[in-house]
Amino acid sequence: MNEGAPDMNDLKEQILPYRDSKPVGAPDFYLAINATFRFILNKYGAEGLRQYWADLGTRYFAPVSAAWTKRGLPGVAAYWEAFFKAEPGAQVEVKLSSDCVILDVTVCPAIKHLREHGREIIPRFCEHCYFVGEATAVPAGLTVRIEGGNGTCRQTFCRRDSNLPDQNLAKIKEASC
Repeated sequence: MNEGAPDMNDLKEQILPYRDSKPVGAPDFYLAINATFRFILNKYGAEGLRQYWADLGTRYFAPVSAAWTKRGLPGVAAYWEAFFKAEPGAQVEVKLSSDCVILDVTVCPAIKHLREHGREIIPRFCEHCYFVGEATAVPAGLTVRIEGGNGTCRQTFCRRDSNLPDQNLAKIKEASC
């Protein structure tokens, strides 16, 4: 991480809001979420899928939002460092500045695992990072913008008052095998 990032050993509270006895998660989870996204998309359409993602961000990730509110951008950076450290196959650089946190994802662990297992990836798969991320960020006074996708992307988390243009969904590439 860049200058100004907290030393994770100095943080008194756990960065990730859940506990796992394994140092790295199980990548087959990616197969399950891709299938879940496909099911919701087929049954409820694009708006239903977006609502599902927003609900994940506001409900499941509420402890993350609370931590980001308390810790600010250094907490955002620390969270993503810990998150991607536990994601099998991830190659991500987390950069913290005074006004934003940038995630440069050079290998998305989900897309990588889905491809390695010959799964058909729903084209909208990469949009979940925006909709979940934005719903998680908003209660903390933050916003996220995403460019790229399909295995590599840049995610930028900034304060909501930073006057960023709205997310252009066309800047999020469709995922494919």
